[in-house]
Amino acid sequence: MKSDVIIIGSGLGGLVCAKILAEKGKHVTVLERHTVPGGCLQSYRRHGISFDTGLHYVGGLAEGFRLHDIFERLGLMRLPWQRLDPDGFDLVTIGGETFPFVEGYQNFADTLADRFPHERKTLHKYVTLMERADHLPLGDPEVQTLCSINAYDYLHELFHDELLVNVLAGNALKTELRRESLPLFNFLHATSSFIGGGAWRLQGCGDDIVRLLVTDIEAMGGQVITNSEVVELLETNVTTAAARCTNGETYEADTFISDIHPQQTFALVKESRRLSRLFRRRIDMLENTCGMFTVSLVTDGSIPYFNHNKYIYRQPNLWSSAQCESHSVDRVMVSCMAGNTGISSSLGAQASSSSPAHVIDLLTPVPLSLFQPWADSRICHRPTDYQVLKKQLAEECIALAETVLPGLSEAYKPYKSYESYKSYKSYESHEPQKPHKLYTSTPLTWRDYTLTPLGSAFGLRKDSRQPLLTILSPRTPIPNLFLTGQNLMLHGLEGVTMTALQTCQALLHV
Repeated sequence: MKSDVIIIGSGLGGLVCAKILAEKGKHVTVLERHTVPGGCLQSYRRHGISFDTGLHYVGGLAEGFRLHDIFERLGLMRLPWQRLDPDGFDLVTIGGETFPFVEGYQNFADTLADRFPHERKTLHKYVTLMERADHLPLGDPEVQTLCSINAYDYLHELFHDELLVNVLAGNALKTELRRESLPLFNFLHATSSFIGGGAWRLQGCGDDIVRLLVTDIEAMGGQVITNSEVVELLETNVTTAAARCTNGETYEADTFISDIHPQQTFALVKESRRLSRLFRRRIDMLENTCGMFTVSLVTDGSIPYFNHNKYIYRQPNLWSSAQCESHSVDRVMVSCMAGNTGISSSLGAQASSSSPAHVIDLLTPVPLSLFQPWADSRICHRPTDYQVLKKQLAEECIALAETVLPGLSEAYKPYKSYESYKSYKSYESHEPQKPHKLYTSTPLTWRDYTLTPLGSAFGLRKDSRQPLLTILSPRTPIPNLFLTGQNLMLHGLEGVTMTALQTCQALLHV
């Protein structure tokens, strides 16, 4: 059966496009190479315990804010979201001093002004811009202007206190904090929605979002087909006509949307009169952002749940151009699973400070070059020296996190008794095996599961010096082939969702 729209890849961008287009009456087919859909929203289970991969928290879910309205439309507000502490949803520690990121634009400015009174006026000017940027449609001309302004230069022109410039970037570890190229719009977006519309954790795992979207897509007549890796896009009369998969199937459609990396997308088009050599070369020359190293710790329950995230920096200069070139850990984000949901997403109880922190994630940016020696290896088949490097990085992450979270290095060690472990499995009917207490992922892990080139954490690098070159449109030179996902303009849950809406608007207005 021929589809109206075929979507390549079932990450958040692909699934959001699929649901919106299915609502518009389109027959949609999503093709996913992996055994399960979800992309960076995938979760995994080890010994009955669930671990998230790319989802840790999201901003802007308060009523009246953009993402709340979008999630309401998508049906995602049905999920159990928990609001992080409005008086400090992120705690940023630089040089031993901790700065809370509080909810509310003016509250945020006033709180920092108590510490930096000489910058009070400029702080209020800054949050006014932040609030405006948070409400701009992606197609607004002002967005293009903000994308052409260097974030580092702007902050230094506005503020005179070097420490404040670093503090304002304190929770931007969830983007590539690159001094010479990061656009101001992307920098503002990494923080603004959290301050304006609150920071929220899902009481469950990313799989819950995936299951809900897939269920709704299928209920409207769409289909999500796994184990279907697209290896070629076949063209007829300068438009894409069909997708050929490794399983031998060929799927035809009127329109195609690619939710995979643009470099991989255009590699699927073997021959095309629409894709010039110059265009292909331009896409292939685009740089990818750094990778992320993640440590997931299963604790013994001795550390209480904390309803915020912790950002810890060993050095005060967050904006070093070499921040993703260092081979040692000098910054780490610490995130706590919401109560018991790290073990069972069916347990919907609100987490509190009296609840134990069952699963704690540590994240730190790493250069892709660090793992280049093992680029030819595949998951579960890595050599010993790769394992040694992972162990070293994990120990460095834990040591840095323990500077603000005492007892962490003891909390994930093997259980002292079977009774202390059994409490984690009380909802299981079978006798468990004792699990490992530490799990890690590297850029190569991301590459193997999501096919992201080299395991880049944030997709293509956006550059304020070349915004027209590095920020891609959903449209491509092939009239019925569109792009979506984090590689276009924005990454993260909100950014990818907004980009998916932009893709659907471009497609529906063709």
